[in-house]
Amino acid sequence: MTGSIAGSVLAARYLRGGETSFSDVCRRVADALGQNDTETAAFFDEMQSLRFLPNSPTLMNAGTDLGQLAACFALHVGDSIPEIFDALKWGALIHQSGGGTGYNFSSIRPKASPVRLTEGVASGPVSFMRIFNEATEVIRQGGRRRGANIGILDVGHPDILEFIRSKQTEGDLANFNISVMASDAFMRRVTGGHTDEVWLTHPCTGEEVTVGAVWDAVVDGIWMNGEPGILFHDEINRHNPTPRLGTIEATNPCGEQPLLPFESCVLGSVNLARFVTDGGVDHEALRRTVAVAVRFLDRVIDVNRYPVPAIEEATKRTRKIGLGVMGVHDALLMLAVPYDTEEARTLCGGIMETMKEAAVAASHALAREDGPFPAWKGSIWEPQTMRNAALTSIAPTGSISLLAECSGGIEPLYSFAYTRKKTINAEFEMIHPHFARALDATVRGLCPSPPEADRRIAEVIRHVRATGTVQDIDWLPPSFRRLYKGALDIGWEDHIGMQAAFQKHVHASISKTINMPRTATRDDVAAAVILAWELRLKGVTIYRTGSRHDEVLVLGEEGGDQPWPSICCRPPELVR
Repeated sequence: MTGSIAGSVLAARYLRGGETSFSDVCRRVADALGQNDTETAAFFDEMQSLRFLPNSPTLMNAGTDLGQLAACFALHVGDSIPEIFDALKWGALIHQSGGGTGYNFSSIRPKASPVRLTEGVASGPVSFMRIFNEATEVIRQGGRRRGANIGILDVGHPDILEFIRSKQTEGDLANFNISVMASDAFMRRVTGGHTDEVWLTHPCTGEEVTVGAVWDAVVDGIWMNGEPGILFHDEINRHNPTPRLGTIEATNPCGEQPLLPFESCVLGSVNLARFVTDGGVDHEALRRTVAVAVRFLDRVIDVNRYPVPAIEEATKRTRKIGLGVMGVHDALLMLAVPYDTEEARTLCGGIMETMKEAAVAASHALAREDGPFPAWKGSIWEPQTMRNAALTSIAPTGSISLLAECSGGIEPLYSFAYTRKKTINAEFEMIHPHFARALDATVRGLCPSPPEADRRIAEVIRHVRATGTVQDIDWLPPSFRRLYKGALDIGWEDHIGMQAAFQKHVHASISKTINMPRTATRDDVAAAVILAWELRLKGVTIYRTGSRHDEVLVLGEEGGDQPWPSICCRPPELVR
C-alpha cells in the first residue's frame, strides 16, 4: 500500500486486531477460506499481488467472529405489517453485518387503499421506505460501513409517480438509491410514440396516469439529480438462470446483481491493469486468475455466516457469485487505446468473454468435485453441471479499487486530477500516475528548458484539477488529448456502448454511471435510456454533472479560464 489513500483506507476499514499490513489481511482471509495448503497459498497470492480482490465484507470479516462475507442481498417485502417489519428487521441485521439490501416495494398496496383490519387507509410504499431509510441511518455495518439500499417499484404500481419524485429534494431518502422496474411493454409505448395512452388508473382515486406522465417524471428526475435509475425487467428475466424458482424483481443496491428473494451474492474483481504485458493483455494469466477467483468465491458461500436462515437457504440453493473487473481504464491507458473507441469496446468485450468462458469452465470443474448447485435441475445450465447458477457481474469496486490503486469497475477515470471527498471522513488530492508520467514525458519532449517544462506541467495539473479536462489545452499533442479523456470528456453514447460491450458476456448485470455534462438536456436523458434498452442492458444509471450539490468527486474552482498560449519550443508531435 504505497499510496496515501490506499494506506488510509486499509487502516480505517480492513485491518483487524494485531494486523499492520495488507499482507496480514490477505493471510487472514486466505486462511479462513482455503480448504488445504494449495488453495490457501493460491488465494493469498492472488490477493497479495492485487490481481484479484473480493468484496469488502470478505476482506473485513473473513476469519473474524462476525464472519459475514457477502455484499449483496435481496429481501422480500410483503403487504402486511408483519411482513414489512420482518423485512426491516432482516435489513438491519444485514447492514450490521456488512451487506447492502435490495427491496422491491411493489407488493405494498397503494396509498388510500382500505385496510380492513383497522378500517383505515394505507399510506403506500413510499411511507414505508422512509421508515427503512431512518433505520439504516442509525446502523453502522460492523462499525466500518454505513448501510446501503435500493428501493424498487414496478412501473405499473399506482404510486409510481410519488415514488419517482420521492428524492426530488437532495437529502431525502439519503440511504436509498431508487430505481423504476420498467417493462418492455412500457418502453415499447414510449418508443412507439404512445405517450398519451393511459398507462394505469389508480384503484382508489380513479386518477388516470398516462405513459407520458410516467416517462416525463423519470426523465425529469434523472435530469434534476440522477434518480431514479432504470431496471429493465424483461431483459433481466430473459437471463434468469433459474426461472423455475420464480421471477427476479430486485437487485443489490448498485444494481449489478439481480437476485431472487433472500438470495445473497459474494462479489470479487480482477484487476485488468495487472494483466497488461508487452503491449497486450495476457489472456492465459487472466484465465488462471479467474479459475482461482471462482474457487475462492465459491468457498465463501460455505464459510459465510448468514444473518438470516432464509438467506442461507436461498443462497446455497443457487450459489450465485459475481466475478467482475476493475482497472479497465488503466489497462486501456497502458495499451494506448482511448476509452471512447470501437477498438476499446472490442478489446474489452474480448477480455470479458475470456473471463466468462474461464469462469464457466472453473464452475463446471467444481461441480465435478463438489456437486452442482441444488437448483441445477431445470436451470439454463442443464445438462452441463455447474457449481454456480451465475458467475459474472461487474461491481463499482469503490473501496477495493482504492486498495488496488486502480480505476474503479469499468468506469473511465473521473478526472486525472481531482479532490476526493467523504472517503473515510477525509479529503484526498488525487493525480493519476499514468497521466502524471505521460504528461511529464510529453511536456519535457516539447520543452527543452526544464524550468519552462516544470511550469507548464504544474499549469496543466492545476487546470485539470479545476476543470477535469485537457481537451482545451491546444498546445498539448492531439494524440495525448485523445488518449487522456476523463469521464466528462466522453460522450454518453460511448459510456453506454462500453457497458453494452461488457454486458454481452456478463451473466448478471453491471454497475456503471453514464456521465452527462451539465449542459445535457432532458432529450439527451430520454435518448440515453432508450438506447440502453435497445442495446439490451439490464439497467442504466445516468448522472448529469453538477445536478447535486453534495458530490464525492469534486473539481476545483481555479484555472477554469486559464489561457493556453502556443508552446514556444519545437512543434508538438503525435504521442501515443
